[in-house]
Amino acid sequence: MFSRLREDIRCILERDPAARSGFEVLTCYPGLHALVLHRPAHALYRRGWFWAARFISQMGRFLTGIEIHPGATIGRRVFIDHGMGVVVGETAVIGDDCTIYQGVTLGGTSLAKGAKRHPTLGRGVIVGANAQVLGGFTVGDGARVGSSAVVVKPVPAGATAVGNPARIIQAEADSAREEAAAKMGFSAYGLTQGDDPVSLAMKGLIDNAAGHEHQITLLWQAIEKLSARARELPAGDCVPSGAQTTECFDAEALNRLVK
Repeated sequence: MFSRLREDIRCILERDPAARSGFEVLTCYPGLHALVLHRPAHALYRRGWFWAARFISQMGRFLTGIEIHPGATIGRRVFIDHGMGVVVGETAVIGDDCTIYQGVTLGGTSLAKGAKRHPTLGRGVIVGANAQVLGGFTVGDGARVGSSAVVVKPVPAGATAVGNPARIIQAEADSAREEAAAKMGFSAYGLTQGDDPVSLAMKGLIDNAAGHEHQITLLWQAIEKLSARARELPAGDCVPSGAQTTECFDAEALNRLVK
C-alpha cells in the first residue's frame, strides 16, 4: 500500500513542475486523494459490496471534485492533474502512466447494463483539459487527446485526436521532435505542433501555389533572355507589359493568416 502511494507521489513530482515536495503532493493534490479513495471502493465493488463502494466514491467526489465510479479499473502511476470536474465511468479502464487533466469525461453512449460502455485508455495516454472520450472503444498506447476534443471512435497508438468531433492525426512527421521534447520535459495537455488538419491543408495549398508562381517566373525569365538575343522581333511579338517576371507571391503572409 505504502509503496504504491510513494510511486504515485513520485510520478506527480516528475510530471508537475509546480509540485515542490512529496509532503505537498500528499496533502494538497486532489487527484492523488481521489485515487487513494478509489482503491478501497474498487475492492468493495469487486466483492459485491456495491452500496459501500458507491458511498466511498461519493465521499471522494465531495472531497475532491473528481467522480470515479468504483467499477472503473485504474492502473499504476496515473496522474489526475487539478482534477475538478473529472468523471470516470463504471466500465472505463485507465492504463499505467496515463495523465488526465481537469474537466475530462470518460463516458458511455450505451444504456445496456453489463456492456462495455466506457473507453479504455492504453499506457501513457494524455487526455487534455475538458476533453470528452465517449464510448466503449480503445485509445491506444501513447495517444493524446487534445483539450476540449470530443472523441467518439478509436484512436490508434501514438496518434493525436483533436476537434469536435475529433479528427485523428497520425504524427509520424513529429515523432523525432516529440522524442526530443520528452527528453527535456513533459508534453502537457496532449498538444503537438501543427496538428490541425484544416490548417495543414491550407498551408499545403499555399505552398503549391507558391511553387507554381516560381515556375511561371522562371518561364518568363527564359523568354526574356531569348528575346534579348534576337536581333529584331516582329511587331506585336514582344513580351506583354503586364507579364510577371519577378515573384510577388507572399506565401509566408498567407501562412500566418491560417495559424
